Amino acid sequence: MNKATHPVSDGTPPANMTPMMAQYFELKAEAGDCLLFYRMGDFFELFFEDARAAAATLDIALTSRGEHGGQPVPMCGVPVHAAENYLARLIRAGHRVAIAEQTETPAQAKARGSKALVGRAIVRFVTAGTLTEDSLLDSRSDNMLVAIGGAGGALALAAADISTGRFETLCVPEDALQAELARLRASEIVVADDLELDVAEAHDFARAAFDSVRAEARLTKTFGVATLDGFGQFSRAELAAMGGLIAYLDHAGKGKLPFLQPPVQRHQGMHLMIDAATRESLEITQTMSGVRAGSLLGTIDRTVTGAGARLLGADISAPLMDRQAIEQRLALVQWFHDDSTMRNHARGALKALPDIGRALGRIAIDRGSPRDLGQLRDGLNEARLLRERLGRLADVPQLLAALLPELDGHGALVDLLTRALVPSPPTETGQGGYIADGYDAALDDLRRMAGDGRRAIAALEAKYRTQTGIASLKIRHNAVLGYHVEVPARHGDALMAEGSGFTHRQTLAGAVRFNSPDLHEEAMRVAQAGAHALAAEAAHLEELIEAVLARTTGISRAADALARIDVSAALAERAAEGGWCRPHFEEGLCLDIQGGRHPVVEAALAKDGAPFVANDCCLEEKSRLWLVTGPNMGGKSTFLRQNALIVILAQAGSFVPASSARLSLVDRLFSRVGASDNLARGRSTFMVEMVETAAILSQATEHSFVILDEVGRGTSTYDGLALAWAVVEAVHEVNRCRCLFATHYHELTRLAEKLDALSLHHVRAREWKGDLVLLHEVAEGPADRSYGLAVARLAGLPQSVLARAKDVLARLEEGKAKTGGIAAGLDDLPLFAAVAERKESRKDGLREALGAIDADALSPRDALDLIYRLKQLAEADGSD
Repeated sequence: MNKATHPVSDGTPPANMTPMMAQYFELKAEAGDCLLFYRMGDFFELFFEDARAAAATLDIALTSRGEHGGQPVPMCGVPVHAAENYLARLIRAGHRVAIAEQTETPAQAKARGSKALVGRAIVRFVTAGTLTEDSLLDSRSDNMLVAIGGAGGALALAAADISTGRFETLCVPEDALQAELARLRASEIVVADDLELDVAEAHDFARAAFDSVRAEARLTKTFGVATLDGFGQFSRAELAAMGGLIAYLDHAGKGKLPFLQPPVQRHQGMHLMIDAATRESLEITQTMSGVRAGSLLGTIDRTVTGAGARLLGADISAPLMDRQAIEQRLALVQWFHDDSTMRNHARGALKALPDIGRALGRIAIDRGSPRDLGQLRDGLNEARLLRERLGRLADVPQLLAALLPELDGHGALVDLLTRALVPSPPTETGQGGYIADGYDAALDDLRRMAGDGRRAIAALEAKYRTQTGIASLKIRHNAVLGYHVEVPARHGDALMAEGSGFTHRQTLAGAVRFNSPDLHEEAMRVAQAGAHALAAEAAHLEELIEAVLARTTGISRAADALARIDVSAALAERAAEGGWCRPHFEEGLCLDIQGGRHPVVEAALAKDGAPFVANDCCLEEKSRLWLVTGPNMGGKSTFLRQNALIVILAQAGSFVPASSARLSLVDRLFSRVGASDNLARGRSTFMVEMVETAAILSQATEHSFVILDEVGRGTSTYDGLALAWAVVEAVHEVNRCRCLFATHYHELTRLAEKLDALSLHHVRAREWKGDLVLLHEVAEGPADRSYGLAVARLAGLPQSVLARAKDVLARLEEGKAKTGGIAAGLDDLPLFAAVAERKESRKDGLREALGAIDADALSPRDALDLIYRLKQLAEADGSD
């Protein structure tokens, strides 16, 4: 972590500071750029700039405490019992927090010396990527920590969700790094501090932690193996990234590592590549405003468990490129889809399951509770019952047959937890009561002794009331006095009298408190039995946790299997709701969608009772590029997006919103639909559009799918048309990928005469009695006109403006008829491929001339003549 300077005027704490402030500054130096939660009794206190930042974020009072350097010390605090709520708000605001706890009691400190300061130490760093508590996490989203490292000129990233143990790594070219980070939806990113990378909001971490040799040794020790070969053949860059991630977790946990599954080695060819701009444009997992509702994921999610929701998000973020794996997922969805009774039963059973993956994560990092153990007990038992029910069925799909064995094999652990724990264990251990009666006879005896003592105390209360004649006498208990006798103040003198048998302890405004020998004796008996019972329960808790940790891998696999079953049943439920179909994959280049629909738009329209107009799309070798024209609001962008979303759903293993769907695998998906300013990086709308278009032209292959909308609209008409024309030609001639290209430049339709795989289509619209009727239907052929004025009328432009625009349009069209319009002369323009070939040949000629030079053999005169000849070659190229 970055080291922050001390928040005093010169950056160095003065020598005459108090012991407490000296301790604070020492801990703050260790905390670096994290906010320091400094434990003082029942509060976590923050000082100096930390206090100002926390007070502003949490909207709490900023006070001051004494002076430091001649200035009041800014200060704020939060109660320890409510700290998680405040931590959640700070983490969401982008802060990181170091927790400094008291490591001894005031009594222990006093035993070291009368003025000794209570010892404190940072016990944990709380960061966005290292959370495990339910209150700090979204149960339906992964919480990924990503580390980026490098070795030998190569880059790699390692990613982990420590709340469930998911751990993966892959090598990644720098130009694909942003796409992979977008796929992972990282909550926190750490980077080796010697890497120069353009990664927003990444934190530097010590380069030594990313040393690949040390990393390999650390990994083998972490996973208890002699070699990593059983997990994969990892590159040095991958080892560096994984080593950096584990070192960061070790640092954040102050030596306590979370549970991590063995690393899964991924490569880019495993999933459909989708860059960050495309993910944002298509709103795959969240909308452009950053919320889940209204995204593709939010619309299709019918999962009934948090683990299922997280897995569905991962599936949608990384659609597969393995056809066999896709078909296995689809077969399981089909199985649940065709048997609604079984689907409903499975979903009902899954809905009752606790989140055993995250419960295991908390237990593994020593943040678990008896309730987490109870969740594992209940979850694993229900998993076994589900396996028995599903396992009795005939002809189960291959994927389900592989998942079912993972749900069993935990019988001994479930039996142990059932015998040991009460039915509903608490989250806190301080009061005990989580170990079941009958599990430990000695513990039962201790509880009986404590119970007998409490009954004896109740009997004493009745005896004292009779003895004193004070009916309002009560025996109470608190943390300071323990058990004591309390009477109203008016009766206090009677018990203070000599020979009463009571000893005065405390006088309050309305009551007086006493002790007695008999009460003290019974209280000691209760306290001793209770303390021994708590110690016995704590020992049993440790034994139960050890039993769970011995089966972490099996429990984790069971959690993953339950999540996959939930996702499959949920996708089947969504398909049944919407009348979706199973996609069929084939070889070649094909994208044939019949009756395709946009799932998000259709769901929004359904709320208002409005139908969605379905449309066909057939991109094949002979018509792989569709040029779509038509009016604004006619549905062009929706049509483009819906086909991209159908590709994502199909390759994620889901049914799709269409009457039928045939497609071949897509390796990269690009969307240039809509753009906005990126002021933070100094980019205008048009610049953003050109950057995204450049990425498409340089990265799309013939197996890619590209949707482009209104390329060139952000600049002048001539520039825009020229760019759009050149982009269409490049996609057709160079990239040769499946592409939907929507435009208002009707002049582009002339390209259909030159580009054999370009097909013209339009969204239908009609004017009826002066009003524009948008039919939202995609039909063959170009649009007859743009209907721009009609759309402006729908938008409510003043009639005077519309009338003037109509006059201007008439003049422009008249001029166009005389001159041939802005596209005049384009008919004689050579094709893109021919121009590119000619340019390349010129470059090759100049290069050949340069390559033929023997520089060591040239005389000064020869060199001068050569310069003139090369200049003539360059001028000849420029004049063509």
